[in-house]
Amino acid sequence: MAKTQNSSPDLNTVGNGGETHQTASDPQARLTTNHGVPISDNQNSLKAGPRGPSLLEDFVLREKIQHFDHERIPERIVHARGSAAHGFFELTESLAEFTTAKILTEVGRKTELFTRFSTVAGGAGSVDTPRDVRGFAVKMYTSEGNWDLVGNNIPVFFIQDAIKFPDLIHAVKMEADRGYPQAASAHDTFWDFIGLMPETTHMIMWAMSDRTIPRSLRMIEGFGVHTFRLINDKDEATLVKFHWRPKLGTQSTGWDEAVKIAGADPDFHRRDLYESIDNGDFPEWEFGVQLLTQAEADALPFDVLDATKLIPEELHPVRVVGRMVLNRNPDNFFAETEQVAFLPTNIVPGIDFSEDPLLQGRLFSYQDTQLSRLGTVNFHQLPINQAKGCPFQNLQRDGQMQMAVPKGRANYEPNSLAQAGEDGGPREDPKGGFRSFAAPVEQTKVRLRAETFADHYSQARLFFRSQTAPEQAHLASAIVFELSKLSLDHVRDRVLGNLRNVDQTLAQRAAEGLGVDLPKANAAASEPYDMDDSPALRIVGKYPDTLKGRAVGILVSDGADGAVIDAVKAAAEGAGATVKIVAPKIVGVKLKGGKRLKADGQLAGTPSVMFDAVAIVLSKAGCADLLTEGAAIDFAKDAFGHLKAIGFTPEAQPLLDKAGVEADAGVIDISGDAKPWLAPAATRQWDREPKVRTLA
Repeated sequence: MAKTQNSSPDLNTVGNGGETHQTASDPQARLTTNHGVPISDNQNSLKAGPRGPSLLEDFVLREKIQHFDHERIPERIVHARGSAAHGFFELTESLAEFTTAKILTEVGRKTELFTRFSTVAGGAGSVDTPRDVRGFAVKMYTSEGNWDLVGNNIPVFFIQDAIKFPDLIHAVKMEADRGYPQAASAHDTFWDFIGLMPETTHMIMWAMSDRTIPRSLRMIEGFGVHTFRLINDKDEATLVKFHWRPKLGTQSTGWDEAVKIAGADPDFHRRDLYESIDNGDFPEWEFGVQLLTQAEADALPFDVLDATKLIPEELHPVRVVGRMVLNRNPDNFFAETEQVAFLPTNIVPGIDFSEDPLLQGRLFSYQDTQLSRLGTVNFHQLPINQAKGCPFQNLQRDGQMQMAVPKGRANYEPNSLAQAGEDGGPREDPKGGFRSFAAPVEQTKVRLRAETFADHYSQARLFFRSQTAPEQAHLASAIVFELSKLSLDHVRDRVLGNLRNVDQTLAQRAAEGLGVDLPKANAAASEPYDMDDSPALRIVGKYPDTLKGRAVGILVSDGADGAVIDAVKAAAEGAGATVKIVAPKIVGVKLKGGKRLKADGQLAGTPSVMFDAVAIVLSKAGCADLLTEGAAIDFAKDAFGHLKAIGFTPEAQPLLDKAGVEADAGVIDISGDAKPWLAPAATRQWDREPKVRTLA
């Protein structure tokens, strides 16, 4: 395979008939076919004369075109839009009391991993910021084999049984007759399914919350969703839930903000993740577990095998035992991010499954999906999927795209070839190999749900009532927006009837927002009950007020005071923020005194939605010029409307006035000192929200 080089003294540019060719005197830099034949001309196909027909014998052309024609593989049905990075897992506290898994018992050991984040509903070409669940999948290359912890940024799911998964996805995907909407849940078929399946109600509370419009992939939580088991050296089982907690805190955008980001930068999350790693600001998560004995699980008022339920942290706290750091971007998006195959069946000795019927279905579905997408039973041999922390060895042979060269006669087991001095191949390990927990399973075969799965509303009520007032308003407004897109009145009414079982005020707010009468409550399979509020379920007030990991935009003009710009930049970067200069033109501006300042972004393509806080540093003449520029007015207006801190110089006041920016605790004159602006810049100005928008 030819090397790829950005530049080389061995590359020479020569002309040939008016065309430019790069020639290589170094064989290592020489362009070849896939079979190693050096290529003399990569600009022209072989023809019968300069204007004659192309010749079939041109194997260089055929190979290049055929490879291009087959570059795409079937995209994932769900989680098609993904971004990923390499990193490591480090255990900080041993769980040897509960498991034999080395990755959870060997403190200080760093295990290589690959993590992929994704949206669920949209295709591979959709945008990054729709209202959607985010996948959070981690492949850890442990010394005992690959462990794939394949979850979401939400701890519960829509359905209880895997048999309903195709129906759920068909309902939320583009409608079958018209092929839209793409990457959106605000349409009839999705809400028709939701209204008819009350078990989805808890997940809908999360989906309509700010959790599904995250600020960054670096700022989402991750959950294993299901209940798993840890198995210790005495074959004792402990039930476990897995958690990833971002060190930057769980943070979100506003809905209007997310929509505008999609227009300004469809790759907003992907770019943010890549650039943060490229800049050395490595994203980090704490790894935590909730541990329960079977007796403790049985004492809960819900079933831990039900994937639509969570275990409140106030009842069983999350115990932080490790961390994940992402420190390297993929070298090739297709080879790694696209070809990575996550399998819930990839677990290691000391970890086991539970009887969760949704998990049980996933154990089949993921393997089957990879066979379809990657086209071969040998997909585990692709570099991104290979076990790296230990050798992988068995007696499986052949198959499409076999990339290894197995040696010896043995392709069966048991065999006695070793007695004849031949290699008999690997053998099973009864002591150190994976063993399933010996859970009793003698039951009558039935197609039934357990009665303990019948309560569909209590935890939905818990989630809504645990939110802060702004979060409740956002959730109610999201429901109003989604239901306003429906064309079928009976679907909307059924959903509102389910909401009455969650919270009467929520249902009333949604009905009033739509301008419709509130229908009667739908019958509940199990009477919902009240639970103590869980502050752990909130975002507002929980994430750290910090500029670390955030972005600040400074809008400047010709004649602006460079000293103020330098002071703002130094203060923000000192607090951990990334700072970008935005100017009317990409070439930048000429500051007061004549010094030229280069821009990082042009105003028309770098709106304030790209930043967590902004500063506007203008000259009097520069401000006058921007008063007729819609992008400048929107820069200030949107920053104010999205509850961001705005630092400004007095010369920018006319622009603020025209944008409707009113004085409050987050609008600060920075001409004398930028530091007072740092505190409000580190968070949202929630007190401002009632002044700038009407919420349900």
